[in-house]
Amino acid sequence: MELSRMSWAQAREVLGKAQVALLPVGSTEQHGPHLPLGTDWLTAQEIARRASARGGWLVLPTLPVGVSEHHRQFWGTLWVPPEVLRDYVMGVARALASHGLRKLVLVNGHGGNTAALEEAARRLRQERIYTFVYVWWRAIPEVIAQVIEGSGSHAGELETAVMLAIAPELVRPERYREAAEKSAPEWGRKVEGVEVGFDTLDFSQSGCIGDPSRATVEKGERILQAAADKLDAFCRWLAAQPEEALAPKPHLP
Repeated sequence: MELSRMSWAQAREVLGKAQVALLPVGSTEQHGPHLPLGTDWLTAQEIARRASARGGWLVLPTLPVGVSEHHRQFWGTLWVPPEVLRDYVMGVARALASHGLRKLVLVNGHGGNTAALEEAARRLRQERIYTFVYVWWRAIPEVIAQVIEGSGSHAGELETAVMLAIAPELVRPERYREAAEKSAPEWGRKVEGVEVGFDTLDFSQSGCIGDPSRATVEKGERILQAAADKLDAFCRWLAAQPEEALAPKPHLP
């Protein structure tokens, strides 16, 4: 159930009954030489669509550009400052609330967005627009641990498997070796416990973390199904909550 595919007359009918909306948020940024720049927003959108198929939740148009300046040296990466993403999301949420729908889940596909989205959610709560951030890989750590053999938080086995399940035609297996040989074993670069890797290029020449070669369609499907199930379950909980359970608490006496 996607808002962008409806006429305004259809939207009037749907918004009159909808309980929760999903806003996929991602990025357009490098994901190694083997994955598309749209990996994060494609993943967020797919998870939202699958959750909607389960529970009938309203899916809003995907936001494809996020907080990605740390990938800026890699060609094609786009980004906005954190405050721009925060304010844009708040504007979308207010527009949605003007139509009577005040429960919103931000389906986040990019770690760099998380702080800005959480700040937006905190501010919107003060306006009685109840917004929550669903970070899909944080929601299913046990499943990821069972399915994914290697490490690598960015463009590694996990994201490659997911993209094989979503859009295999966009994955370039012939570039796996290059991605792995020039990758980093983990995100960042620390000296005496202090993070000194501000940009991805400070620690990974390919833009990849880990080895994508163990990725399979089957692994990606398991991850997507688990993420969509968990999102659907959260939406069911949110739909059942009365406003007084979600509103900010009053000042202490």
